Amino acid sequence: MEGYKAPQKDALFVMNELLGFEKHYADLGFEDASPDMVEAIFSEAAKFSENVLAPLNAVGDEEGCTWENSVVTTPTGFKDAYQQYVEGGWPSMTHPAEFGGQELPYSLSSALGEWLSGANHSWAMYPGLSQGCMATLEAHGTDEQKKMFLHNLVAGTWTGTMCLTESHCGSDLGMLKTKAVKNDDGSYSLTGTKIFISAGEHDMSENIVHIVIARLPDAPEGTKGISLFVVPKFNVTADGEIEDRNAVTCGSIEHKMGIKGSATCVINFDGAKGYLVGTENRGLNCMFTFMNSARIGTGLEGLASSETAFQGALAYAKDRVQFRSMKGVQNPDGPADPIIVHPDVRRMLLTQKAFAEGNRALAIYAMKLVDITLYSKDEAAKQISEAKLAFLTPIVKAFLTETAQESTSYGMQVYGGHGFIKEWGMEQLARDTRICTMYEGTTGIQAIDLLARKIVGSNGKLLEVFTQEIRDFCVSIRDKGQFNAWSNAIEVHLDEWKQITVDITKRAAQNPDELGAASVDYLMYSGYVTVGYFWLKMAVLAQEKLDAGTDNAAFYEAKLHTAKFYFDRLLTRTRSLVSAMETGADSLMSMPVDQFDLGA
Repeated sequence: MEGYKAPQKDALFVMNELLGFEKHYADLGFEDASPDMVEAIFSEAAKFSENVLAPLNAVGDEEGCTWENSVVTTPTGFKDAYQQYVEGGWPSMTHPAEFGGQELPYSLSSALGEWLSGANHSWAMYPGLSQGCMATLEAHGTDEQKKMFLHNLVAGTWTGTMCLTESHCGSDLGMLKTKAVKNDDGSYSLTGTKIFISAGEHDMSENIVHIVIARLPDAPEGTKGISLFVVPKFNVTADGEIEDRNAVTCGSIEHKMGIKGSATCVINFDGAKGYLVGTENRGLNCMFTFMNSARIGTGLEGLASSETAFQGALAYAKDRVQFRSMKGVQNPDGPADPIIVHPDVRRMLLTQKAFAEGNRALAIYAMKLVDITLYSKDEAAKQISEAKLAFLTPIVKAFLTETAQESTSYGMQVYGGHGFIKEWGMEQLARDTRICTMYEGTTGIQAIDLLARKIVGSNGKLLEVFTQEIRDFCVSIRDKGQFNAWSNAIEVHLDEWKQITVDITKRAAQNPDELGAASVDYLMYSGYVTVGYFWLKMAVLAQEKLDAGTDNAAFYEAKLHTAKFYFDRLLTRTRSLVSAMETGADSLMSMPVDQFDLGA
């Protein structure tokens, strides 16, 4: 697979032309985030991703991490790359100046997260987890905790993790057994074992700061009895100086299908010293700061994989010659034509391109909403953005990662037998990407969150807030006749979306299983319509640019071609999703459990 290239041009198109980020940043008071500064940052981030991280991607997969006597060693080059990352000031971009941060907007740093992951998924997880750790402490930590931890986390000399899962409780966090007991000095002693802890132990930073959920003595059962703690690998002074080793050890690392360069650890807390974050038994509320950040970040990993798969497949399809075109010889100087002339290869490439570019528009739009919730002084704008973000977060996480499975599968398929061979890189990409639908809440969990918690839980208000934006846009372009068919298709889907929601809610009132039975199809339907909205916006903008005259005509023409493919071939997938939702829960739930294995 040819070298990864950061999609700077497309990201700038979405930010500057589609979503008006110059005004967005100015309105929020980010004078330093001028278009010139953004382009300069993008340029440097692209160089780092392409020249430092991408060459280490196969190395990480080949070597993996090693564990010996509780010590984890990362693959060759990972530690040096991290030092370059720290020296470049990348960890500090979005954080407050009082802790050494640069006070740049969240969206600017997050947009670059796609490129880090696209170049090297395993490596990108180390600094990625730190961002959520910092956001949690900034939002919920005491002044003393911030002084202890944030300066070094922001500088990147320390890294952070999120410690939720235990062997007996995967996503059902109410079952956790890790205990916390208060000490005489106000700190807490934590005892328990966490599993699947990404970047839980490694050799890339001086200290690792764990954000941990645990249960206090006599705490209520279930999620209402969860408290949140910050627990460092090495104990620290009030001024953030490292002291002795804390009772935190890595019991082992997992042997995984993919992301082998990322240390996925079993972490043991044996009376480890920690500090309560927030209030007792309200830990899960604080934890959602980390979890929501991680869910958007995981969606970006899916987006990154779609882009990387497309880049590799496209380069191969232009170069690989096999058979002649059905329309006649296209490559008279060769023994066969490049496979990009064949319709089925075009189908796969265009699917990848449509997902990568459409999903990028959705992801950056979500980042813009996060900016408003974090920095805006307009309370009405903040409330609307919070509502839209609550609705879109499970879609960003699940739709972008589910479509990444298809994109990476097509990446292998375009290569044919070579796609199954390790040296070409596509099979690694498929393996690395497979985890994205699972961690930070599986697709099923995101789907039930969307349908039961966000839609039914708000009596449809969250759906209405976002779909009204789409309706308003469709109304605004009715004078653009060439887009009426696509705009009408979106409006028909909006009406159908509302009706489907009403129908499922009515059925669920009689049988609660109806929500779970419809939820994943509902989420995917929501994703296809949402991305369809962004493709409509991009197509209208592209035509306006062409009509005005541009030196970049091919770029905008490609947007129109891809939009047509999306509306003809991908939005139409909603038909089967509707059919599945309409069948209800009976075919899923009527079979007795003891009949499942009668063929064994």
